Amino acid sequence: MAKEGAQRAEETEQMIEKEGGKEAAEGSAAGSLRAGDTKEMRAVVLSAFGGLNKLRVSKKAMPEPQEGELKIRVKACGLNFIDLMVRQGNIDNPPKTPLVPGFECSGIVEALGDSVKGFEIGDRVMAFVNYNAWAEVVCTPVEFVYKIPDDMSFSEAAAFPMNFVTAYMMLFEVANLREGMSVLVHSAGGGVGQAVAQLCSTIPNVTVFGTASSFKHEAIKDSVTHLFDRNADYVQEVKRISTDGVDIVLDCLCGENTGKGLSLLKPLGTYILYGSSNMVTGETKSFFSFAKSWWQVEKVNPIKLYEENKVIAGFSLLNLLFKQNRGGLIKGVMDKLLNLYSSKKIKPVVDSLWALEEVKEAMQRIHDRGNIGKLILDVEKAPTPLVS
Repeated sequence: MAKEGAQRAEETEQMIEKEGGKEAAEGSAAGSLRAGDTKEMRAVVLSAFGGLNKLRVSKKAMPEPQEGELKIRVKACGLNFIDLMVRQGNIDNPPKTPLVPGFECSGIVEALGDSVKGFEIGDRVMAFVNYNAWAEVVCTPVEFVYKIPDDMSFSEAAAFPMNFVTAYMMLFEVANLREGMSVLVHSAGGGVGQAVAQLCSTIPNVTVFGTASSFKHEAIKDSVTHLFDRNADYVQEVKRISTDGVDIVLDCLCGENTGKGLSLLKPLGTYILYGSSNMVTGETKSFFSFAKSWWQVEKVNPIKLYEENKVIAGFSLLNLLFKQNRGGLIKGVMDKLLNLYSSKKIKPVVDSLWALEEVKEAMQRIHDRGNIGKLILDVEKAPTPLVS
């Protein structure tokens, strides 16, 4: 791992030297912005909300950092289920199209905006981005950027922020996970599910119940205590093992699973909704499936919560970052997570790497619930040739 880190550091130095020579050749004045950059870049563009055919790779004007921002030459981007919902326009107050999707990436710092401190050109970083991540270059405020450990690859770094911060915040900040507790997590084979399982393993005697597609069970069986088929009656299975239920339910499905999750909570237990993937049943937005999912959500009675001593909560990392201005809180969480990574207690699970031009196929893999861990868009990867 140390050898790989040294090789990456050498590559970074060579890149900086190359850029520096280009800058000198073009007679650029000294300053915080890098000269010699091409003015256009490749990016995945969503032309309108809808199916996979609304995505394409296009040339766009390259952004330059504003005050307080970093310019990052992107190496890898994370692909999350929320990106599918964005593509369909299946989110609250969607932005106008055309737009560049994506909320997290990793790469190399290429330029510094005014008043930026703590980073240098050439730093290896990962970052949250409020859209626009699926591109060769991004600019984002410095508060959303974090340095990558020497032994972490760019693909691992792109798989790290969304999944692990979401899992950590839900377990420790919202639900107050402690020794001896039990957790039920849906989509246990996905990026967040695997992050939840790993973080639970850092606390003694935590029992993890997980649901996942049956073909994933062999690959993830060692990461959870009890694993159930996503189509089985998991409520009865959990109660058979733990008659009084579980302490924490993490629900990314919504619909009928909301009522099931609440029914499984022990007194003083916490149910957290952090997604609604049941509303994405096809390639395009379906108003029928949307209405059906909400109709199946159990109507929450506050008096019943009071009588049963149960807690119901919601969690949206993107809203916390970009609408509620909690970047400082998230930075503290990232520091803790990077310490856990450095002590080899957690490690992002990368399912597969895809070229930007393969974004449609990558999204389809998530539609099909085929991934184990995180799908990554590798900006430097060439598309895999089609075999006739």
